[in-house]
Amino acid sequence: MSAVRSAQVAEMGGKFEVVSREMPVPGRGQVRVTVEAVGVCHTDYYFINGGYPVEWPAVFGHEIAGRVAALGEGVEGWSVGDRVAVGWFGGHCGICDACREGDFIHCAKIAVPGWQYPGGYADATVVPANALARVPESLSAVDAAPLGCAGVATFNSLRRSAARPGDLVAVLGIGGLGHLGVQFANKMGLETVAIARGEEKAELATRLGAHHYIDSTAGDVSARLQALGGAKVVLATAMNSAAMTATIDGLRHNGELLVVGASPEPIEVSPFQILPTSKTVHGHPSGTARDVEETLRFAVLTGVRPMTETYPLDQITAGYERMLSGDARFRVVLTTGR
Repeated sequence: MSAVRSAQVAEMGGKFEVVSREMPVPGRGQVRVTVEAVGVCHTDYYFINGGYPVEWPAVFGHEIAGRVAALGEGVEGWSVGDRVAVGWFGGHCGICDACREGDFIHCAKIAVPGWQYPGGYADATVVPANALARVPESLSAVDAAPLGCAGVATFNSLRRSAARPGDLVAVLGIGGLGHLGVQFANKMGLETVAIARGEEKAELATRLGAHHYIDSTAGDVSARLQALGGAKVVLATAMNSAAMTATIDGLRHNGELLVVGASPEPIEVSPFQILPTSKTVHGHPSGTARDVEETLRFAVLTGVRPMTETYPLDQITAGYERMLSGDARFRVVLTTGR
């Protein structure tokens, strides 16, 4: 049987090493995907450093784009050669209460590539067929990969929020998530505010589609949001709980602080800030395979694209460190040359 390269981490806190493994064989209800591109997500830092229970050695990577290479028994609706993406949502059980309600993203046994099974830091990987999203032919694998996680997190949270076309929506942070959030908000017809550190980011914010820019280092963020009429939604993409806290008073009545950026520190909020005006603070997970597919289609329709830096798979350490540095603009994507 032919072999594939996999970039694995042998133990908690360990380093990446590229090893050779046997070509994986799909079982019932599974497909093998030839990986063409895979995004490097900051969540991998938490996987590697004990934030999640992981079986070692582990192959991470949950922003996968490639082609179906083999079908397991019982798989219908997919063919060898189909272009597909797999994001954080890597399959659902179909039998838990959430699944029985059709709420697959909240499946009690949700499968995440790189956590419940080997992920996409490899030439090929096996995934459940119910994790697959179709990739439009006009979208490159490098663009599709991060849209399957960062893209769906921002697009899906905005379209399911309280905001409607014409409403004022602020995107906190212009990074790997935020640069997509600004684009999606603009294309949805929302009056878009970008919030970031430093006046030098104003030009980028405008180029991405922001109608207003707030430098968070130059005064009271909430007061400036209220001067614009108050935000219906603040989409918090920055991994900074204190920055999230600083936006709560900038929400209008019935406004939402919508959290998609992960940070272990608590968000501080007083009941007096939210009770009189019915404000809410809540999180939003990424989205199902169908949500990923709809994100990709909307991106093609409107011209939304991630800004990426690419590295070959065998330079995964350099790509991972570039992501951790915070200097990448804005998503690091590994390519296999397949």
